[in-house]
Amino acid sequence: MDLFDLRSEIDGIDDEIVRLFCARMKVSESIAAYKKQQGLAIYDPDREAQKLMSLTAYVAEGLDVYIKALYEKIFELSRDYQSKATKGKFGLLGAHVGHSASPKVHALLGDYEYKLYSKKPEEVEAFLKTEDFDGLNVTMPYKQTVIPFCTQLSPAAQRIGSVNTLVRQSDGTLYGDNTDYFGFIYLLLRSDVAVKNKKAIILGNGGAAATVKVALNDLGVSACVTISRVGADNYEHLDQHFDAQIIVNATPVGMYPNNGDTLIDLSQFKSCEAVFDLINNPLRTQLLIQAESLGVLGMGGLYMLVAQAKRAGALFLGDVAAENGTKETLCSLTIDPQIERVAAAIKGDLENVVLIGMPGCGKTTVGRVLAGLTGREFFDTDEMIVAKTGQCIDHVFKEAGEAAFRKMETEVIRELSKKTGCVIATGGGVVLRAENQGMLRQNGVMVYLNRAIHALPTEGRPLSLSQGIEAIYRQRRHLYERWCDYEASALEGAAQSAAAIKELLKI
Repeated sequence: MDLFDLRSEIDGIDDEIVRLFCARMKVSESIAAYKKQQGLAIYDPDREAQKLMSLTAYVAEGLDVYIKALYEKIFELSRDYQSKATKGKFGLLGAHVGHSASPKVHALLGDYEYKLYSKKPEEVEAFLKTEDFDGLNVTMPYKQTVIPFCTQLSPAAQRIGSVNTLVRQSDGTLYGDNTDYFGFIYLLLRSDVAVKNKKAIILGNGGAAATVKVALNDLGVSACVTISRVGADNYEHLDQHFDAQIIVNATPVGMYPNNGDTLIDLSQFKSCEAVFDLINNPLRTQLLIQAESLGVLGMGGLYMLVAQAKRAGALFLGDVAAENGTKETLCSLTIDPQIERVAAAIKGDLENVVLIGMPGCGKTTVGRVLAGLTGREFFDTDEMIVAKTGQCIDHVFKEAGEAAFRKMETEVIRELSKKTGCVIATGGGVVLRAENQGMLRQNGVMVYLNRAIHALPTEGRPLSLSQGIEAIYRQRRHLYERWCDYEASALEGAAQSAAAIKELLKI
């Protein structure tokens, strides 16, 4: 037999090993279910020791040590698999949850199965009655819909009239809780904003708004007004509440894929001190971007998402007693290192790296290398315009003019602004339209790639040739500096520059 034949024989054996291993793990899953039902521990050291002894008893001398090592690993994997199987099946129920960050959050918080369930209103009842799950998070618009299917509610859920966490009890019935209460208070804690004796308005009248209202009242606001499309306190009479100091968006307005939408013009609220938007996709809604431009503190919903998820996960696994939903929660709450780490990790994964800077500074080359280093998708706004028009940038400028080009550029940015976890290289003149900044900041961290003027090429760059590189630099330098979150010097090579940016951003 030659080497090819021997390898073919090995491949056949490996295929059989994989088949048998999968069959073994399937039986392990059944054993885990039995142990869970009988209250038995997953780890049985006596059983493993006996098994190792029997497996090595008749093995040829010299192979027994390898068999022992192999099965010690198999036992370890089996215990891990059984542990996951006994932890249960969990997930998120909502109308449109396909782009939710919740699976990533729960994967970082705990070691259990977590799936997404997008259901139409008419499907919810059958799902709750027939689906095999051990616990669920519930999001818009079903936080109040699920209440009739619960045989028991936590004090928090009763007070608020909204449920965002369901736990299957031992008798098969559903227990409803509200971990959003905990999550929103954690968000306020991180903001370091004192809301006591201040006027607050809440945009929206659904389950999330109900939670926010109870939490703010517990924290001692002087007034808490719910703004909805109907009733006396509606969007047509917002002028009655322009004195609000705290504003909370508890609606899906501005959420992906409708990035850029907003219900209010924040500039009308002259007394506003802080804005909280419960949306976490995009990371910064238009409302938060406007708050930033006005110098008003703004916070998105990511930390609330992670905080409530940690609480929900603890309830799923029975690690904590049912939430009391009383003001004791407020007194005992402190910054949680795990919540902070997970939120930072999720933000790092979702945030786009947006490269801005002068024409010819190397944004495209560095961006492409950075994308390769970090495993991210890469986009170049100029390349996208070329693909859409079928013309080179120089030709677009000559035929359509700069104004038309800038309009095309903004439309491309509008498209890219909805993406997450990418590297985006922009054209040198992207900073000339203020609206581009808001769109890129929705999910982006801005890095100004700064290269010495004398090193900037001008060939094939119509504006650099017609206006002169020095004049362009004088016009745009302050914009690059104002737009950026970080400034990075272009180093000798693209690889070095990309590596420096990767280290700078800790990605």
